[in-house]
Amino acid sequence: MDQNKSNPHSSSISQTTRETVNCIFERLRFQITRLESATPLTSHIFFIFGASGDLAKKKIYPTLWPGWLRLIVEKPFGKDLQSSNKLSEHLSKCYVEEEIYRIDHYLGKEMVQNIIVLRFANHILSRVWNRDSIAAVIIIFKEDIGTQGRGGYFDQFGIIRDVIQNHLIQILSIVGMEKPRSTKGEDIRDEKVKLLRCISPVKPEDVVIGQYIGDKNSTNVEHQQGYLDDKTVPDNSTTPTYAQLILNINNERWAGVPFILRAGKALNEKKAEIRIQFRDAPGAMFDEDIRESDPNGRLARDELVIRVQPNEAIYLKLNTKRPGEMGFSIEETELDLTYGHRYQGVKLPDAYERLILDVFMGSKINFVRSDELQEAWRIVDPILELIDQKKLPLIPYKFGVFGIREAFEAAAKHGYIFRGTYLWKDERSGSITSKEEKKK
Repeated sequence: MDQNKSNPHSSSISQTTRETVNCIFERLRFQITRLESATPLTSHIFFIFGASGDLAKKKIYPTLWPGWLRLIVEKPFGKDLQSSNKLSEHLSKCYVEEEIYRIDHYLGKEMVQNIIVLRFANHILSRVWNRDSIAAVIIIFKEDIGTQGRGGYFDQFGIIRDVIQNHLIQILSIVGMEKPRSTKGEDIRDEKVKLLRCISPVKPEDVVIGQYIGDKNSTNVEHQQGYLDDKTVPDNSTTPTYAQLILNINNERWAGVPFILRAGKALNEKKAEIRIQFRDAPGAMFDEDIRESDPNGRLARDELVIRVQPNEAIYLKLNTKRPGEMGFSIEETELDLTYGHRYQGVKLPDAYERLILDVFMGSKINFVRSDELQEAWRIVDPILELIDQKKLPLIPYKFGVFGIREAFEAAAKHGYIFRGTYLWKDERSGSITSKEEKKK
């Protein structure tokens, strides 16, 4: 049926609407032009939502003043490699890559931004940042809350898509990349992409996934609820709320060093950190001295820990002589740079504050380029397919536990040693008394 015939007023209504919009637009343009004539400001910011992005680019932007256009895109950038490529292809029809700012808010966090300076501005670290000195790298993301009624949204993605594919792989690329030619955005992102392209396909046996269940014995009501108890989650959902992936980088710097990415919800604490574990000290000089504290007679490994959140800090865990005792009685301690102590009164900007300011300044250092995105999906896509096909065992774990035993065993198999005997200074001052208690 001809809609115009069924509604003789539709054409006039449409015409009236267009005239009204044009009138409003012209008045707005007149006022902005008048204000601009008195100031040097010539940049304009538009907040565009959803499908209106195409309209903004094709219809609105060409009528505006000369200037820059910057499109901010928030994750998720697709659900897999295919959908991500489709999204990138669609955006490329309307925008050039230089105009697209894909936000991963972890790239705006203080400690993540500090990795580049820490690595390349300190000779003492740059000389040992390789397979000869480093035994393993583990990047950890832990949350002490469940889905809290938002499981319906989370269930569409799972922990790998929600955290590992973006936040943790971005951190990995900065930790592992070669030294860029400069601090320019493209030079840094070039090196990140080179690193990601060196990552081998993940083996199924190097993946551990889990889903939290309620702890009926807990006095915390929230901890009594499992993932499937969330009314917004399908009853038969096999979506992981915990995952560990062990990656291998095939290049001269990192061959043989496992990069362990671990993320989980409903655990014992909220924490995000990077742990660089160094190799064992050669020789057996202190074997007799340490057997009293360690039946295996092994010195604890040195670790450089970058605490992303909470309580931002950098600390170096090492062995020292226990003060006041005779002989070489050895204990683990740390050289500590806790930001809250060292930089009292300094307010750290929110990650989004930094990133939005970067957009205004035209800096793309902390934004994800399309080829970075493609490589990140390439790494996790085969694992996501196995999960969707239910070919990986889904391990249940109780709300509030330290983690999944199978994940710790897999990490140990690849050379990461967790002794469970050391407690960081800021944790000692709290109610937790030992790492062993955390594991219970």
